[in-house]
Amino acid sequence: MLKDFKKFAIKGNVIDLAVGVIIGTAFGKIVTSLVNDIVMPLIGILIGGVNFSGLDYAFGKAIVKYGAFIQTIIDFFIIAFSVFLFVRFFERFKTKDEQKPVPTLTNEEKLLTEIRDLLKTQQEREH
Repeated sequence: MLKDFKKFAIKGNVIDLAVGVIIGTAFGKIVTSLVNDIVMPLIGILIGGVNFSGLDYAFGKAIVKYGAFIQTIIDFFIIAFSVFLFVRFFERFKTKDEQKPVPTLTNEEKLLTEIRDLLKTQQEREH
């Protein structure tokens, strides 16, 4: 069992996933700070100083915190947009070879290529 676990843990995909989760967590903290400390106060100023996180509605003994819900929705859209920009930024660093699709040969083209190679080999033997 230890041997199987070692094979699993050393696989490249597991390491990549772990790095992705760690970086994603740190990135999430940065975006949350951006939303809470910069974006939301500015939005609050634009709509007259309203703080979304404090908005709630008492319904009997239950308190519905719709402001926290609005905050979470805004967080989601900002995080999604940030991830979109992040991925788009790193796609530009790909080499041009990685971006070009690899051409696939049809059966006819494969056959013609084989014939060409055979003819070349035959000509080289004659000379």
